[in-house]
Amino acid sequence: MRLPVILCLVLALAGPALAQQRGSRAAPAKDAPKETSKETSPSADVPAPYDRDLMRMSEIIGALAFLRGLCAAPDAGEWPARMKALIESEGVTPARRDRLAGAYNRGYRGYALTYRVCTPAAHEAAARYVTEGDRLSHALAGRFGG
Repeated sequence: MRLPVILCLVLALAGPALAQQRGSRAAPAKDAPKETSKETSPSADVPAPYDRDLMRMSEIIGALAFLRGLCAAPDAGEWPARMKALIESEGVTPARRDRLAGAYNRGYRGYALTYRVCTPAAHEAAARYVTEGDRLSHALAGRFGG
């Protein structure tokens, strides 16, 4: 159920459309969190087969959040919202949310330490990340979206 949501989010990386945040899904199932937390605890140690790609996608979103903001791109505000949506859909445990947020922060900080102003190299890096994100999203959809 979560994988199609992730794939839609990932496919949106290459498009200029704004990502929309969904409402809270926790409201209808108030009694279920205790049971689901027990069920997801053992599986928290076993990563999903697409986790490595998902962590890389989080890094890409973090890098794009910084670079697109630095260069005042029209979609600069979308990237943090996209990461929030990814964490909401895939962050089923606190440890998993921390790993996703950590990957995003690594991507963001990696460029924040280097770039202070928008340069042609920053534009090129952002373009390469969009290309890599597009390629990665298609690979994820092809392998796990069926």
